[in-house]
Amino acid sequence: MQNHRTSICRCISSVGLIAGLSSNATVWAAGDADAAAELAKNALNPVAAMISVPLQYNYDQKLGPDEKGSKHVLNIQPVIPMSISSDWNLISRTIVPLVDQHNVPTDGVDKSGVGDVLQSFFFSPKEPTASGTIWGIGPAFGLRTASDSTLGSGKWSAGPTAVMLNQGNGWTYGVLANHLWSFAGDSQRDDLSVTFIQPFLSYTFPGFTTLGINAESTYNWKADQWSVPINLTVTQLLKIGGQPLTLAAGVRYWAESPTGGPQGVGARLVLTFLFPK
Repeated sequence: MQNHRTSICRCISSVGLIAGLSSNATVWAAGDADAAAELAKNALNPVAAMISVPLQYNYDQKLGPDEKGSKHVLNIQPVIPMSISSDWNLISRTIVPLVDQHNVPTDGVDKSGVGDVLQSFFFSPKEPTASGTIWGIGPAFGLRTASDSTLGSGKWSAGPTAVMLNQGNGWTYGVLANHLWSFAGDSQRDDLSVTFIQPFLSYTFPGFTTLGINAESTYNWKADQWSVPINLTVTQLLKIGGQPLTLAAGVRYWAESPTGGPQGVGARLVLTFLFPK
């Protein structure tokens, strides 16, 4: 457990270290404005034909029956596009959660390690529709990878996923959704039937600063419970040593939470490495 915790703390510390280095970052020169604008748009597009590696850190509090629990999660989220024809891309999106939680699920219980991995694939047209809509659809898989029973569902699951969005005049808006049903795993654990819906809205200013809001709503059909954190973030497109990246910081408010889930206000920090063609 100590090794897991040390590894997670180092990962989280590295996000903070790179955030500190952003004081040495540069912005795009005037001649590169068009390329930077396109990069800023692609960074907000879940099915853009661009490799990116987001490191998303979330902090939540007041978990457990006594509201003494806290949770730190570093989601490693590589996005890898693959051209499969002259008209279509296949976009691989992976979420690997590294978790460090305290007094969860009950007081005095501390766990650290890897959570369940979510693997999604989107078949997406290379060109938007005539109306400018960008979309993708495909399968999603919940993998039973948690290093401890308290960090995952204990189940293998699968289901459909889809995303649809529009971009124009600085605005990006759309929705990403999936539904997972469990089909194998620990027979002693509850079966899964979970819907995830993420509407998102953002505006990018001329200096490539983006103000965004989303709601990561999850409905557990078995438990009849909602989980709804609302995230408000400010994102800046930067270069560090020639490497394009975005750095985001913000707050998250739990509008709805399941029994024993987070309460109140949390925090989010996202560092995304961008690898344009």
